[in-house]
Amino acid sequence: MRSWRFLLSRRWLLFAVVVVLLCYAAWWLGQWQFHRLHDRKASNAVVRANEDRAPSPVGDVLAPGRPVQDDDEWRQVTATGTYDTDNTVIVRYRTRDGASGIDVVVPLVTDDGATLLVDRGWLASDNEGTSPDDVPAPPDGETTVEGWVRADADGDSTKVSDHSTRAISSEAIGTAIDHEVYGGFVVLDTENGQAADGLEPVELPELDNGPHFFYGLQWWFFGLLALFGFGYLAWDEWRSQRRDEPSAREGAISARKTKQAAKNAHKQAVKAAYQKAYAEERAAREAHREAQRARSMPPSTGSITPDTNDAAGDSTKAATRPNSSGSP
Repeated sequence: MRSWRFLLSRRWLLFAVVVVLLCYAAWWLGQWQFHRLHDRKASNAVVRANEDRAPSPVGDVLAPGRPVQDDDEWRQVTATGTYDTDNTVIVRYRTRDGASGIDVVVPLVTDDGATLLVDRGWLASDNEGTSPDDVPAPPDGETTVEGWVRADADGDSTKVSDHSTRAISSEAIGTAIDHEVYGGFVVLDTENGQAADGLEPVELPELDNGPHFFYGLQWWFFGLLALFGFGYLAWDEWRSQRRDEPSAREGAISARKTKQAAKNAHKQAVKAAYQKAYAEERAAREAHREAQRARSMPPSTGSITPDTNDAAGDSTKAATRPNSSGSP
């Protein structure tokens, strides 16, 4: 008879625990992707709002030692000062379209004395072999730059060694060059109204929503697929019990037939034994009667059979009778 009791077995309980964990992981990863989508939309909204704003003096947006505010990310600012080319910093491992390259960061010492880090652009180059002396030089003298505000990176990649780093941090670079720097940095748009000579502009952010929505749906689909797979396998196990029923009945019938055949064979053996014993007993009785009959008969002479002796006796009697005619 079909039953769902197999779900209480150890194998199916462990399987159910694994499926529950997979579903939870898929749900959590889907939620994470949707949170990233929410953050992406919020960031895009800030960028779009800041793109429509007129450029502001750098002192109105940034301050030395103060991190960049979230609402100021990608805001346009202007600053006037002199480039400190001796403290140029190379930012390595900036791949673009599959090509290796670097970003060139040059400190701009502003008129108010604070230093603004300016990412002047990207240069295709060997990450390990390029030094600050190999990059295009910025304009000499007083220069007015305009660009977009970016927040500092963090982590071990911001460590500066020999005027080289893997990520831009105003705090780390300011310590390395011994300058008081504005928090954050600026991605160059123009300097003295022109693009940086010999460098490609830094890529601006894409303002789409990215793949997060479909990634979230994909993770949730994986969770539903795990539930469906568990249900299907359980149903298949339940259905296999029905397929096994005819075989069970056939086995029971075969067992009964085997038992009946053994019973019949036993009966035949008992019957044959009785018949044999009866035949032996009958033969013994016949032999006993023959022996009794033989003992009750008179002893015989010669080898003539009892019937022959009787005939001979009758002949003797007839010979000794007197003849009716008186002759011997």
